[in-house]
Amino acid sequence: MKSLQTLLVDSHAHLDSKPYTDDLNEVIARATENGVGHILTVGCDLESSRASVDLALRYPNIYASVGIHPHDASTVNNNVIDELTRMIELVDKIVAVGETGLDFYRDHSPRDQQRDSLRRHIQLAKDTGKPLIIHDREAHDEVIQIMQEENAAEIGGVLHCFSGDLTMARKCVEMGFYISFAGPLTYPKNEALRAIAHTLPIDVMLVETDCPYLSPQGWRGKRCEPAYVRSTAEKLAEVKGLTLEDVARITSLNAWRLFGIGKVDQSTRIAYVIRNSLYLNITNRCTNSCTFCAKFHDFTVKGHQLCLEREPSVEEVLDAIGDPSSYDEVVFCGYGEPLLRLDLVKSVASFLKQKKITVRINTDGQANLVHGRNILPELAGLVDSISISLNAPDAATYQKICCSKFGEQSYDALKDFLVAAKQVIPSVTATAVTLPGIDMDACRKVAAGLQVEFRERIYNEVG
Repeated sequence: MKSLQTLLVDSHAHLDSKPYTDDLNEVIARATENGVGHILTVGCDLESSRASVDLALRYPNIYASVGIHPHDASTVNNNVIDELTRMIELVDKIVAVGETGLDFYRDHSPRDQQRDSLRRHIQLAKDTGKPLIIHDREAHDEVIQIMQEENAAEIGGVLHCFSGDLTMARKCVEMGFYISFAGPLTYPKNEALRAIAHTLPIDVMLVETDCPYLSPQGWRGKRCEPAYVRSTAEKLAEVKGLTLEDVARITSLNAWRLFGIGKVDQSTRIAYVIRNSLYLNITNRCTNSCTFCAKFHDFTVKGHQLCLEREPSVEEVLDAIGDPSSYDEVVFCGYGEPLLRLDLVKSVASFLKQKKITVRINTDGQANLVHGRNILPELAGLVDSISISLNAPDAATYQKICCSKFGEQSYDALKDFLVAAKQVIPSVTATAVTLPGIDMDACRKVAAGLQVEFRERIYNEVG
């Protein structure tokens, strides 16, 4: 069995259930062996909510949700809600409210009481700032209606073990909810569910087991356990035309975004390799909003996903770099303007130069406008080469395609930056993207007039 670099999250389990009484440690160990890094165990009543919290406190890779299942909605009263509230306030590892919802298939509680319980859980989620875990069986329209009436979009959550249609899924996604798939995704006759998974973007999906129920196809009729979430993830990968590693990476990120479970490994976003250069992606902010920028469509560059969850610290950048000695150069160039983070650039470049590493910066040349001073002397001895995006032969054209927040003055400022850079940086190059309608010869003449090298960058070819 191939190991996973990115561990899966079983986003919905019931580990307090009696089927695990005798071998819970072995169940958790098998999950780890199958690449499951974290498990969310979910409460269905007060007793199971308490038990779920106890499991979360005992096991470092287990988190808890507390709530009352619609089957037990008739038990929900002020005292119950108060106890759930106290649990959430006292235990950090409680990451969600639920499961709650409507179940009109079993109808173990009167429907009016189910509706009231769902509304109270939505309010509890808002009061405590925790996302919702919603159960829906044969109650699709009413679940959506109550979510809309109670403005559940304010807090978000997940429709677990999704069983609705594509229209419902899209309505949930519009309200900021994730769609979670369990073992039924693997059932041979469940083409309709796989069609939904195929159509929706994977960045709104989670995977789960709902164990001990709903074992994937290879274990149908047997007790389900968290290790089997791998099978559901494999089926999702097949449906989406992705690898298992892709699904693990994306759904684990989604679980982190929704529940805060685990941590986000930004190392491949911060430092990424193209050819034999190591690129550093330190911000997604930019001075410009260029009309041709690929990040407005997709943050992927040569297979590297560069959308940062947050801007990394100096320590995180250095950790992502590791040993830089095998690279031809290290380049400050991600999906943002690196010199917006001047202090970080200087700190990291100083570390690299101590190791005799060649350092390059790709920039829009507006750093002096940003910082209100000439920052180039501060880069002396730290930077070996700099590429500055000229992109146009005149100020009006530049502003039309690059949309600088500084207006047309930005073009003269970047030309001044090119000239000043020659005084402190050994290699200075002006670049221009071969955008349709841009006069490359005219751009080349501007660069020649500034006495700097010129290079064309192919339009729609990033990296």
